[in-house]
Amino acid sequence: MEIKYVSTTCPYCGTGCGFNLVVRDGRVFDVGHWQRAPVNGGKLCPKGRYAHEFINSSDRLTKPLIKKDGKFVEATWDEAYDLIAEKFRSYKPAEMACLSSARTSNEENYLMQKFARVALKTPNIDHCARLCHSSTVAGLAAVFGSGAMTNSIKDIGESKCIFVLGSNTFEQHPLIARSIVRAKQNGGKVIVADPRYTPTARQADLYMPFVSGTDVAILNGLMQEIIKSGREDKEFIQKRTKDFENLKEVVMKEDYSLENVSKTSGIPAESLKQAAEWIATADVAALIYSMGITQHTTGVDNVKSTANLMMLTGNLGKPGAGVNPLRGQNNVQGACDMGALPNVYSGYQKVTDEPAQKKMKEMWGVDELAEGRVGYTVTEMINILADRPGELKAMYIMGENPMLSDPDIQHAEEGLRNLEFLVVQDIFMTETAELADVVLPAACYAEKDGTQTNTERRVQRWRKAQDPPGEAKPDWQILCELGSKMGYPEQFAFESPEAVFNEIAAVTPSYHGMSYPRLDPDGLHWPCPTEEHPGTAILHRETFAMPDGLGVFSPIEWKPAAEVPDAEYPFVLTTGRTIWQWHTGTMTRRSWSLEKEAPIGWIEINTEDAEALGITDDEVVRASTRRGSVDIPAKVTDEIIKGVMFIPFHYKEHPANKLTHNALDPIAKIPEFKACAVKVEKIEEV
Repeated sequence: MEIKYVSTTCPYCGTGCGFNLVVRDGRVFDVGHWQRAPVNGGKLCPKGRYAHEFINSSDRLTKPLIKKDGKFVEATWDEAYDLIAEKFRSYKPAEMACLSSARTSNEENYLMQKFARVALKTPNIDHCARLCHSSTVAGLAAVFGSGAMTNSIKDIGESKCIFVLGSNTFEQHPLIARSIVRAKQNGGKVIVADPRYTPTARQADLYMPFVSGTDVAILNGLMQEIIKSGREDKEFIQKRTKDFENLKEVVMKEDYSLENVSKTSGIPAESLKQAAEWIATADVAALIYSMGITQHTTGVDNVKSTANLMMLTGNLGKPGAGVNPLRGQNNVQGACDMGALPNVYSGYQKVTDEPAQKKMKEMWGVDELAEGRVGYTVTEMINILADRPGELKAMYIMGENPMLSDPDIQHAEEGLRNLEFLVVQDIFMTETAELADVVLPAACYAEKDGTQTNTERRVQRWRKAQDPPGEAKPDWQILCELGSKMGYPEQFAFESPEAVFNEIAAVTPSYHGMSYPRLDPDGLHWPCPTEEHPGTAILHRETFAMPDGLGVFSPIEWKPAAEVPDAEYPFVLTTGRTIWQWHTGTMTRRSWSLEKEAPIGWIEINTEDAEALGITDDEVVRASTRRGSVDIPAKVTDEIIKGVMFIPFHYKEHPANKLTHNALDPIAKIPEFKACAVKVEKIEEV
């Protein structure tokens, strides 16, 4: 019996924790603590601790499948590739689209966007960042010139005031929450604003429950109070920013007095006043947010408003400060960095810029690329498929499950069923894969080498611990073989993920100085422009990444959610995660140690609301919106604000996204998962 330990990086959230995969006779059977892991120091949350349990599940995909007469039939790889290539060649570039994946490596995301732009010549490439942090990329890039977390995870522990808004950090990013604990132990204050009294809220020195969708009003109110009290950082504003007077003109309106913001948000004026004082007077303050900020039709506005507050108080470019969006999926930062977006190549080089087009043609050795225009986002793809059938005809999906993750999933299913040809590449037969014409079996994180980039922009290694099951292959290999089959053998002639990464470093300015040897053992933060550069843990120390080096204040007016409660649908519905599950449950629901802790969904209902509705705890109720209805157990609790209800979105038996709607932020095209109107009723016995 041979036992070995293989150090790698967790496949779940964006924290980027390291652990050892324990391998016995060539097969992963446990997770062991990696004490020198740079982000987590050997500590793990439940998902990381049991990240081995799904790897060798009996229902892993092991052979290519082709649908014939409505049923899947096993095929050879050559048969699958030949069919895919034949079908893709039959469509025009504008008729095809690709979805990349935040669950796969940097190398694989890079290859997918290269495949779309080189082999298919289509600009329609996107991934699930559209559904979680596209608002961050757009919002922070407009303000700072860079759409990423400004500080490191370690920095959070040095903060003297932490404002957590739209993030249940202790459940969703538990190892980042350790830095919040360190800050508290060092005398820092913690402010948490959330409609639910979450495990994160329980750690707060000041907890502010509020109505989902009022974030801009809250942030404007805090800024008005800080300016009124003369506590804004005048020197920072003068030297490092512009357009302050434009901001001031908006936030000083009577609409944003603490009394009026209290009426809008439900937060007592005294709490808002205390929060403003703590943020403005702290030696250094940090703002942490996640999808509670981004998943709104005003997501970009929300993000810009967080940046406004931190610039107003001078809390950028130094340890313990910053605007810190916590990324959801393990490699959502990396997938964006790699250009798996419709508007940019890797390193956020714009597809509409002729010099960038010319550079990519030269680096990739082709005369022609996808035309230099912005392609469709995933949300636009689904809308076009459902509402304008025939415009998009073929789609290639790698490691995404829109049949559970997209809003208004009846609409999403309608759209996907309108495709003439669908290829899905995954490790399990997901709800989306069931609709496919061809299913390709892929390797999971434990079965391949590669890199991923965590929420703090730290690029880290994956290391192969075992072989994939059956005939399954790593995504990078599938993409290379398919690219060659499509007529581009030289462009996809990679022998290893390291060779792919070397090309990434060559074409991506922020990754120029990186290589596999340099990433061992602690990784590197981008930007890392040269081989001698140590990486950049803190952005914007001296200047912002704007042409003139100045941060841009953005005057933002509060707008209500696209759908607000009324007489028929009198409550606000918001959605989110639980610590025991992950996104659509493809991996966690096959991990028995996690599944047993939270095997079914629920709807949280405030005690007073439940009493008025005649609903008791654990009673199965009917939650309905204008999109559909779900029968789901009620969790009656005082730990959610009156008038707001919450459903976790992991469960196909109780699909929250059957209820959510696909109203989009006009800039980021992100859906408003965090606020829609809902009614809840008792189920009449027949």
